[in-house]
Amino acid sequence: AGKWKWRKPRLISPPGTVNKNWLLFPEKINGKYAIVHSITTKILIDYIDDIDNFDGYINSPRAGGPQPGRKDRWDGLVRGAGPTPLKTDLGWLLLYHAVDKNDSGKYKLGAMILDKNDPTKVLFRSKHPILSPDMHYENNGKPGVVYASGALVKGDDLHIYYGGADKVVCVATTPLKELLKYLQTGNAKAYQLKK
Repeated sequence: AGKWKWRKPRLISPPGTVNKNWLLFPEKINGKYAIVHSITTKILIDYIDDIDNFDGYINSPRAGGPQPGRKDRWDGLVRGAGPTPLKTDLGWLLLYHAVDKNDSGKYKLGAMILDKNDPTKVLFRSKHPILSPDMHYENNGKPGVVYASGALVKGDDLHIYYGGADKVVCVATTPLKELLKYLQTGNAKAYQLKK
């Protein structure tokens, strides 16, 4: 049996600060490591040349708790980014969780496409939540919570692994091409993942 050879962890945010929902892109962008540290009100990304020898801090202006999202939309209060972005034909698929001011007791999941070379640019964004806490197992515990933690593409399908009610781990799927088409064509109708 092999042994893990862990290196000493390094803080990338200043000591004494609380930062959540930061993501590392799965590949370098323009030759640098890219770390998303806020998705509201702008997409904020810091680029690092060498992540193994990074000695500085990323100073994110994002305060704790919900952040302002799009006015008069389902994602009026954004909680944060979900799993690591996935590279698609349209750009980087970024999943995020948000709250509707008119339905404040429920975390819902949305999707956006970021530019491949400049992921601070949002190209497309879901007009509706793509996953809502409407099943009994998403309401048995802390009610009304879906929170994406992982995503992968297997074959033609996107699989999103998420927490329900802070109690269970779930998976939702959709053909990736269908979700991308929904995002690209203006989102006229609501789109829901299959649970």
